[in-house]
Amino acid sequence: MKQITIISGKGGTGKTTLTAAFASMAQNAVVADCDVDAADLYLVLKPEKSCEEAFPGGKKAIIDQERCVACGICMEYCRFDAINFDGENYIISGYACEGCELCTRVCPVAAIGMKQEYNSKWFMGETRFGPMVYAKLGIGEDLSGKLVTRVREEAKKKAKATGSDYIIIDGPPGVGCPVIAAVIGTDAVVIVTEPTQSGLADLKRVNQLARHFEVPAMVIINKYDLNDAMHQAIEQFCTEAGLPVIARLPFDKKVVEAMIHKQTINEYDTHSSVSLQIMDSWKKIVQKLEGVAIK
Repeated sequence: MKQITIISGKGGTGKTTLTAAFASMAQNAVVADCDVDAADLYLVLKPEKSCEEAFPGGKKAIIDQERCVACGICMEYCRFDAINFDGENYIISGYACEGCELCTRVCPVAAIGMKQEYNSKWFMGETRFGPMVYAKLGIGEDLSGKLVTRVREEAKKKAKATGSDYIIIDGPPGVGCPVIAAVIGTDAVVIVTEPTQSGLADLKRVNQLARHFEVPAMVIINKYDLNDAMHQAIEQFCTEAGLPVIARLPFDKKVVEAMIHKQTINEYDTHSSVSLQIMDSWKKIVQKLEGVAIK
């Protein structure tokens, strides 16, 4: 079983579009949407949900009004402005509370405790291309990295149970905790970038992250034909960094049309230039995983 994570330095570069396309080409794969802060792969793959489970997030402070003596010390010490006085009682906002527990330590009558939150969920379902595991991080919840890890764990269990050859992971954008959780321990990452100054800067950061965790990386330049100068700058960086560019995808409105129709670009227009290049890039990914040099 091989694990491939599709990542980028920012949102909107085409990660989910490519993940869905790769899922349509892989013969025997489990798909994992690890962009838990803004999961949207399910909109295209439309899984028939077979499992739904709550995920324990952080802890939030809660006041026992019967024990509270309304001294106001908790509100005075709360640096997140999560505690307010409504004229009768001190109330803690669950969205503003960061779970630091300082209020529980300064309360002179031990009227404040911590409550486990279960606002996040993970799901499993069957798509037209095979099993899929995904999640939704609750509003104001933290621990997105742990939720990503849970999604990967469930995807791995499913892949083992079904004898799948691949786990295709739609990773979060950026280089933070959830991205690390989506990348570490995988067999390869595909970095999606675009020909802009920020695209190049993000590519450098994400490549540094992949190198730190010793995960082989490949690059797909999306909409490469919108800015020739920046496209050449990205090509130069990839050459100097030893990063293979496995696809240079042109701008094509049919990609948007495919998303509107809840289809992958390969389903919507099999013979388009974008579809043909994505198919070729998947072949190169498989070759890389098999230890074959990419040309």
